Amino acid sequence: MNNAKLWLVVSPNLGIPIFLGAVAVGSFAVHLALVKNTTWIQSFHQGEEISADSAALTEEGAAAATASYAIPATDGATEITVILPDGTHAKALLQPPERLASATQ
Repeated sequence: MNNAKLWLVVSPNLGIPIFLGAVAVGSFAVHLALVKNTTWIQSFHQGEEISADSAALTEEGAAAATASYAIPATDGATEITVILPDGTHAKALLQPPERLASATQ
C-alpha cells in the first residue's frame, strides 16, 4: 500500500466512512442524472420494452453512416470505406466465409 502513512494522519475510523460516503454520493448522482436526462430509463425500470422512438434513434444513426465506395481486393475480400456522420472515414475489410474458415483450421 503506497499511501499507508495516510492513516498516521487520518484515523481509519473517520477516513473509511468518509471514503465510502463519497462513493455512495457519486453513485447516487450518476443514477439521478440518468433518470433525469433519458426518456427510456423509466420504461426500462418498469419492465417495458424499448419503444419505437428509442429504436428510431439507432436507425437514424445507422442510416447517416454511408458506404462511399467498395473495392474488390485480389484475394477475394472487399474493402469498404464508410463515411461516418461526423465526417471521419473508416475502412472495413469483408472476407468470404471460406477464407475465414480456412484461417481457423
